[in-house]
Amino acid sequence: MERISPDQLFDRLGDELELTDTTPGATPAWDIVSSDLSIPGLLLAGYDRGFRPDRVQVIGASELQYFESLDDEGCDLAVGRLCVPGVPCLLLTDGLEPPGCLVSRATALGIPVYSSALPRDILLRRLSSKLADLLAPSTTLHGTLVDVYGVGLLFTGKSGIGKSECGLDLVEHGHRLVADDVVHVFRTPQKHLIGSGNELLRHYMEIRGVGIIDVRSMFGIRAIRQRKRVEVEVKLVAWSDLDDYERLGIEESKTEILGVEIDQVILPLVTGKNITVISEVIALNHLLKLRGIHPAREFDAKLRDLAGRGSGGQDVTEGDSE
Repeated sequence: MERISPDQLFDRLGDELELTDTTPGATPAWDIVSSDLSIPGLLLAGYDRGFRPDRVQVIGASELQYFESLDDEGCDLAVGRLCVPGVPCLLLTDGLEPPGCLVSRATALGIPVYSSALPRDILLRRLSSKLADLLAPSTTLHGTLVDVYGVGLLFTGKSGIGKSECGLDLVEHGHRLVADDVVHVFRTPQKHLIGSGNELLRHYMEIRGVGIIDVRSMFGIRAIRQRKRVEVEVKLVAWSDLDDYERLGIEESKTEILGVEIDQVILPLVTGKNITVISEVIALNHLLKLRGIHPAREFDAKLRDLAGRGSGGQDVTEGDSE
């Protein structure tokens, strides 16, 4: 199960969510394991059925007003219902300040209390989406990811085979670089693979013999994008007379990343081969297949039909002889 600590949440999303740590002395005791959020309004009033302590607890203006309406004993009881083992952190919205009894109890149990300047509705949408990404199954691959005609092509292969050079040539042809060398891929709940670049390496490429180049500065902001769905793996391999490469494309090759199956094209390299144009053809062919058009199978069907008509009679031959 994927998980992150409240400290990691604060470090990664603190600026974007405008977070302030109101309990700097609290050492987080439990990790965040779900992107689902909880609003504990009914819990504070004593109704605990369905309460999920393993979720981030979001406290808005209504909950804070309820705290303020209680005497010291009532406040302690409400805090006791909320601050229990398993709660990863508490998050106040609208820049609200937590009551003292909540801060002391949470700090003692190792439950950080953060406050966000964002309104509750905006915070809930952003936080849930970001947590879904952070908690999604993920992996890091060595390759180059390029958006070609809207199709995410992941170029893989041995080091030095030309993945970066192929990506650079595609960018020069108007396509968009997503990541080079280090491609971070995570799986969405819909079982889509989303690729992005490393924060440090984003929009930079290493070209052997040249060095590090800045694609965004050279080709403009339209030459890059932050993330893209990975749809086809293009595996670059050195040509070998001993290998049997696909000629017709009737049988589709597949590969699996994070349990998700995607198309794979094994592309043998020889001197003078125009990999850029072939990559564009791979992307366009993938788009055709998504529309139910499979050129290789259609061509095979026409050949079989022609062969069947030729063997069943001599109509075509006789017509020609006349």
